[in-house]
Amino acid sequence: MIESAAIFSAGVWAGGINVIVGSGTLVTFPTLLLFGYPPLTANVSNNIGMVAGGVSGIYGYRRELGPNRPILVRLAPASVAGALVGAVLLLVLPAESFKAIVPALIALGLIMVVVGPTIQRRTAAAQHEGSANTASRVLLTVGIFALGIYGGYFGAAQGILLVGLMGMILSDGIQRLTAIKNVLATVVNAVAAITFVAVATHRIDWEVVALISSGAFLGGYLGARFGRRLSPAVLRIVIVVIGSLALVKILLFD
Repeated sequence: MIESAAIFSAGVWAGGINVIVGSGTLVTFPTLLLFGYPPLTANVSNNIGMVAGGVSGIYGYRRELGPNRPILVRLAPASVAGALVGAVLLLVLPAESFKAIVPALIALGLIMVVVGPTIQRRTAAAQHEGSANTASRVLLTVGIFALGIYGGYFGAAQGILLVGLMGMILSDGIQRLTAIKNVLATVVNAVAAITFVAVATHRIDWEVVALISSGAFLGGYLGARFGRRLSPAVLRIVIVVIGSLALVKILLFD
């Protein structure tokens, strides 16, 4: 009962963090390892469980999604393709080959979140002057594909990286970027989850999936209600603080 309560609570916390920031895996994954679950089983089961939190988070941010449907239609295929590649890599490659760059990616994401407003202003000016070119769209699509691979493989702080990347290229406010991030990250998790269920059922602990799913669904809804009330400046501070803690945690964990 203690173990189940701890995993459920971790799911609630991770679901809320994922919706607001995007590093919930750094809560649930170490929790599962603490209770003795094999790393691959923990990673796969956690990935499937976190889909529910993404769904409730998307619902919570539904108002911010309306103006961004064209962007989602354009970027979602890149997330799907990347997630498929990442999920396959998880099943065929040793975890150390990819996890080694996780700290660097998280740090890069935090830097992008900090400098995002400056880049956004320049991007908006370029778009206003008509000088925005296809290169920025291609760069964004390629970046979303790469982050899809990362998310399908491990996914820790995927949301931080997504917000950082989009903030440097798109001119939307951070709340809208957060809404887009929630959709793309959930797409990645869902595609990876389907892949795992199809070809790696023996790696899944369904009790863990049920506990994390129920906790993350609740946490995602609560996280959306809280996150939508934050001002852009405060939300960026929250992202940087939690992301920095996540970076320290994963460095200490490794």
